[in-house]
Amino acid sequence: MSLAIGPGTAVTLHFALLLEDGSEVDSTFSRQPAVFVVGDGKLLPGVESKLLGLVAGDQQELVLAPEDAFGQRNPANIQRLPRSQFGDIELSEGLVMNFADAANAELPGVISAIDDEMVDVDFNHPLAGRTLGFKVEIIDVQPHSGEGEVQHAG
Repeated sequence: MSLAIGPGTAVTLHFALLLEDGSEVDSTFSRQPAVFVVGDGKLLPGVESKLLGLVAGDQQELVLAPEDAFGQRNPANIQRLPRSQFGDIELSEGLVMNFADAANAELPGVISAIDDEMVDVDFNHPLAGRTLGFKVEIIDVQPHSGEGEVQHAG
């Protein structure tokens, strides 16, 4: 009997993340499959929950509401910063820049508006607020011991 995806399993799969118009954001179908352990945080929780119960050989095409993917856009994630903070950088709408967050980690932001004195920077995930397609093919499901790296059969 095939092992179903659930707590304590390591899963090998191919996936494609698609925009509503069908264009591909990311896909593993033309390269190495992805491997994750249920609950390890590599997959979005809303995606992981939709895979529970699937077994090797299963193929699914799922629709991910924003809540299951990258969340809704949050107006609080758009910050107005003084233009002087950007020095001589040539700014344009849509420009992606890296900023440091409070923990000094890199945080990408998109320039969303510019005037003579202020710059609006959108720190929402670029796919926030979007409904996405998720095509998945389960290749292998194995018990996971919780120690070290996932072992591949074959």
